[in-house]
Amino acid sequence: MLKRNLLFGRKTRVTFCLPADRPYGVVSVVGDFNDWCPGRHELRRRHNGLRTVSVILPQGVHRFRYLATAGLWFDDETADQIDHHGSLIHL
Repeated sequence: MLKRNLLFGRKTRVTFCLPADRPYGVVSVVGDFNDWCPGRHELRRRHNGLRTVSVILPQGVHRFRYLATAGLWFDDETADQIDHHGSLIHL
């Protein structure tokens, strides 16, 4: 699930949310905003039963995917668009 909060300066805080128990292990969000570098934006477990990480992004279209333990890549079903290259978010 994606949550968006508009900020000043034409930027948006995007919070990437997943259930705490699925998929198993460590999960990072990787995308064009972090040079596709795993571990830079690792989702952390929260008390509400979710794992989340927030990233401040400039206006535009951003491509991302999730990377979990054991090399499992997957897309976000709530993204604005999904194609053969991954998930897209339009800000």
